[in-house]
Amino acid sequence: MLGNHGRSIAKTVFTPLARILARMGVTPNMVTVVGTVASIAIAVICIPRGWIWQGGIALAVVMFGDAVDGTLARMTTGGTRFGAFLDSTLDRLADGAVFGSLTAYAVFNMADTPVRTWTIIAGICSIVGAATVPYARARAESVGVVAKLGIAERADRLIVGNGSAMIMSVGAPQWVFALGLTWVACASFVTVCQRIYFTARTIDEGTR
Repeated sequence: MLGNHGRSIAKTVFTPLARILARMGVTPNMVTVVGTVASIAIAVICIPRGWIWQGGIALAVVMFGDAVDGTLARMTTGGTRFGAFLDSTLDRLADGAVFGSLTAYAVFNMADTPVRTWTIIAGICSIVGAATVPYARARAESVGVVAKLGIAERADRLIVGNGSAMIMSVGAPQWVFALGLTWVACASFVTVCQRIYFTARTIDEGTR
């Protein structure tokens, strides 16, 4: 949902930067690797320590800049199969680091209350969802179906998860954070179901 709009905006914003990087000989894969390393480092260093709004802002900048590799690829190689594979694979590492760090914050920093338990459970489910949503799409593509649909794309999940934590860090009740992770977990499950249904229907229609 938000991801499609974000990509078009990022493409416009980062096209000049991509041109500069292309002239410098920087490759799309270099940008992908650096962005992933930065995302993981920010997540695991800042969030579990309680530096949530600082880490959230830094992650937003890095992940918004994730569009640079795609823009750069279109300007140079036109995009390669390995580049797409690398980008998708490293995105999973970054997502796991972010939602794992958010869950770690709940484990180590929240008081032992039902809200803390709720948050931890939702965080664990969010970690599973962060891996399963793209896996469903990848498996669909392996059988010839483009299942790029669902209510919770990667950008949606990251914005809601990080956003709810940042809101909590500036004074909102902790249940806001728990609710944000709960939305991520539930929306991920719904998205997986949507992709399964779409794939099943497409395959069924293709065999008629």
